[in-house]
Amino acid sequence: MQVNLDIAALRTLVIGMDLGSFAKAADRVGRSTSAVSAQIKKLEDQAGAPLFKKAGRGLALTDAGEVMLDYARRLVGLNDEAAVATRGLDMEGWIRLGLQEDFGEALLPQLLGRFARAHPKVRIEARVARNTELRERFDAGQLDLALLWNSTTGTEGARARARRADTGAGHGPVERLARPRMCWIGSAALPWRPESGEPVPLIAFDRPCQFTQAATTALDRARIPWRLVFTSPSLSGLWAAAAAGLGINVRTPYGLPASVRPLDAKAAGLPALPAIPLLLLKHPGESQPLADRLAAMMREHMDSEIEPRPHG
Repeated sequence: MQVNLDIAALRTLVIGMDLGSFAKAADRVGRSTSAVSAQIKKLEDQAGAPLFKKAGRGLALTDAGEVMLDYARRLVGLNDEAAVATRGLDMEGWIRLGLQEDFGEALLPQLLGRFARAHPKVRIEARVARNTELRERFDAGQLDLALLWNSTTGTEGARARARRADTGAGHGPVERLARPRMCWIGSAALPWRPESGEPVPLIAFDRPCQFTQAATTALDRARIPWRLVFTSPSLSGLWAAAAAGLGINVRTPYGLPASVRPLDAKAAGLPALPAIPLLLLKHPGESQPLADRLAAMMREHMDSEIEPRPHG
């Protein structure tokens, strides 16, 4: 007998694993915790094997659970893409999108490709740039949608957006998609060790940067000496220097190339760093329905596909 897996239950499984809690997943999908438990039990019955096993005080996926989760991501993605494609074929227009450098490689080929297939008559003009440029272009009305890091400095408009975003995560003109913690980034080739007594070698942009400011502030407060060993105008330059072992950079776990990794701050003798909100800004105008749809796909993408890499 052919088994028809429940898409809603698969979606709950994906969200629960991404959020690390099925109680949080229940809130996200608008169901009670008992209803979510029933969904997972139904999936186990359909799979004919347990999906979870005890791991300490929590639960971990079994081999069958890992297989089910992998297929669940693909099935839910195809379901959503099919639903959007049938409704969005007649949508026309264009969207001007701005992306912070950290997300250019991850979002452009995957998310925008999906959007283009679902909305073949919609043109996207994408720009990958640093926060300052994206904010300036958004404020000037040159971008319909912008994904960027929240800045604690800048114009009154930027500060007002930050206050609005920090009051909640709604789907209005300013939305906080995530609040990852900054981390120290290095590679296995890094020769510096905390016991060496040498200043922490920092890699940074050649212009003012809130990540560098957070790093130097934390080091100064901890009375740890540091020195600037490499600067670059581009993020790719910083990644190359970090991969070569020239020093340590500061970003978030998102969008890291395979050549670098987050460092264990405690083991490296480095101070903890603050979190930084990731904002999605939407400009009202004729393209808002299109921007709303792309924004929805960005939320889904952030929830399920862009996962911070663990410390290595």
